[in-house]
Amino acid sequence: MSVEKVKEFLKQNNKEVEILTFKDTSTVAKAAESLGVTPGEIAKSLLFKVNDRFVMILTAGDKRIDNRKFKDIFNTKAKMPEADEVVAVTGHPVGGVCPFGLLQSLPIYLDYSLQAHTRIFPAAGASNTAIKLSVEELEELTDGQWIDVIQA
Repeated sequence: MSVEKVKEFLKQNNKEVEILTFKDTSTVAKAAESLGVTPGEIAKSLLFKVNDRFVMILTAGDKRIDNRKFKDIFNTKAKMPEADEVVAVTGHPVGGVCPFGLLQSLPIYLDYSLQAHTRIFPAAGASNTAIKLSVEELEELTDGQWIDVIQA
């Protein structure tokens, strides 16, 4: 169902992109191995609770959130929701979370670490799926705001 929402989202946005399916791409390491790319080319989609709302941040797969930078930007500590909240907010299971076909409209933030790559691979709604995009395509599809929130 979640993958179907992603397909529908891509179709509505006139983006013909193949949804790639693998045995398991639920972690950055598994996704990179399955796709034959570096971990940095995997686009991690992270959902955070910011007071009474949720935000999604996409980073290069080999980067980690810097708690100080997060707090400076969002004026609160980084807090990840429980798995059932992730599904309720995004419609996607943990391991398949992506910024496409979301159940709720969310602010999307793109970390500058993604710009180090010419192509990136976000999940596509299931823990065994991914799509190949340019950074520009990701920005266009998400209307994401660029931020610096990863550890140096």
